[in-house]
This record gives sequence, structure tokens and C-alpha cells, in this order.
Amino acid sequence: MKVTLIGAGNMGSGLAKHLSKAGHALVITGRDAAKAKALAETTGATFKASNAAEGADVVLVATAYGDAASALGAVGDLAGKVVIDITNPLTADYSGLTIGHSTSAAEEIQKAFPTAKVVKAFNTVFAQTLAAGPSLGGETVPVFFAGDDTAAKETAKALIQSTGFAPIDAGGLKNARYLEPLGGLNIYFGYGAGKGTAIAPKWIGLQ
Repeated sequence: MKVTLIGAGNMGSGLAKHLSKAGHALVITGRDAAKAKALAETTGATFKASNAAEGADVVLVATAYGDAASALGAVGDLAGKVVIDITNPLTADYSGLTIGHSTSAAEEIQKAFPTAKVVKAFNTVFAQTLAAGPSLGGETVPVFFAGDDTAAKETAKALIQSTGFAPIDAGGLKNARYLEPLGGLNIYFGYGAGKGTAIAPKWIGLQ
């Protein structure tokens, strides 16, 4: 696939490693151009400072939620493109979510870009697990994904599978309202409860 990755932080770096290894034609862009360019060089990807979504099958937004809309708006026309949102709408101290119950980060991104096909994914996986994965403790790490467009979900599923993680269909995009708190709970266990980042949520008996 032709994949555009927005963001060169910890999550973006982990994704870039697996996407490049899987053989995708990867373009990396970001607010910090020097950092994005350096990540592109180390992963064999292409760096683009502008119009980075041109020709892409998938656009992955790996920024903080508060920066996602502006970052997506800066990469060009997203009409008809699959946009995979990996963000969690966290408070500044990571102790809670800024939105929920009646909407989600993914749904707000869909509202901002109504002609895109937004899929929620990867938000329940720590950056460290993304970098070291796809296995953890002898098990393949699940990646839950949710969206309203069937073809877009199939694209997201194929991309997840290509990186070695286990895709789990979590239903429609409104179910991001459940996935984002799950991401928050994972952060609590990892940092608040001091369990570390070598953890990931998984449902027993769910394939």
C-alpha cells in the first residue's frame, strides 16, 4: 500500500518501523520537519514537507489528538482516503479523557473531514510495544479497529495484518467511544499503577 504517516514521535516511529518492514511505500511528514526527515531516512521511507497525502491509499495520523485536525488539514485532499486515527483524547496530565460518552476523537476527526473514511486503530497499544512488537509475552498483540466504511475497514485490517499484529474488528466508528477509554485504562496500568509498558489489552476467547 501507499501509506502516509503523519508524526515522527514515539508512536509514529514504532509504526514506521513495521510499515517499512512490511514493504509499504511509506511517506512520512510532520510538524517537526527535521525529525520526520530523520525518521524517513532511518526507515527507508520518503519525506514530504507538503502535499504528503497525494497518491496515498492510507493516511495514518500519529499526533496528539489536539494536533490531529490541523495535521490532517496540512497534508492535502483527503476525499475518499482511508484515515487511520491512533489518537487518544487525553488530558494534559494523562489522567483522563477530554471527550467521551456522546462522541470520540475518531468521530470528531470524521466530522472535520467528512469525505475521508476514518478508522480507529492502534490506540490501545503502547509506543514501546509498537516498536518491539508484534508479540508480547509469547502472544500476538491485538489491534482493535472500528469504522463505518466496510472497504476502509478491510484496508485497515490488511495493514494491521501486514505489520504482524492481530486485527480485531470492534464495529462501527462510534465504538471508538469504548476504545479510547480502553487506551486510557492501559495508560493507567502502565504508568499510574507502575506496571510498565510491556502490557496490552486482550479479550480471552476473542479471535
